[in-house]
Amino acid sequence: MKSSEVKFQNHFKLDVPFKDIIIFESELEKYGIQYYYEENEPFISDGVKYFLLDSDREKIDQLLLRNDLIASTETIHVSDYREERKIQKLYLKTLLIAVLIILIVSIIVSL
Repeated sequence: MKSSEVKFQNHFKLDVPFKDIIIFESELEKYGIQYYYEENEPFISDGVKYFLLDSDREKIDQLLLRNDLIASTETIHVSDYREERKIQKLYLKTLLIAVLIILIVSIIVSL
């Protein structure tokens, strides 16, 4: 339940990546957890900043674990290593293809 009152009570902030917003919000609604959010500028952040009540902290921790969601606080930024791994694999494939092309061209030129 979206409520601006959350900002004026004891709360904490949680940054949720854009790719996880739908699941996160549906779980918050499912368990009746009050929240408020501010959309960050797309070029500044990768997600949405949620204001959540301190009293719901344990429920939210369980919600994140159950749904395998990545979220971070303002002080501790958490990276989604699964996404970084995909980028590293793409980089290695590109590097391998470039090396193979250079080898093939050098063999053709030397003939």
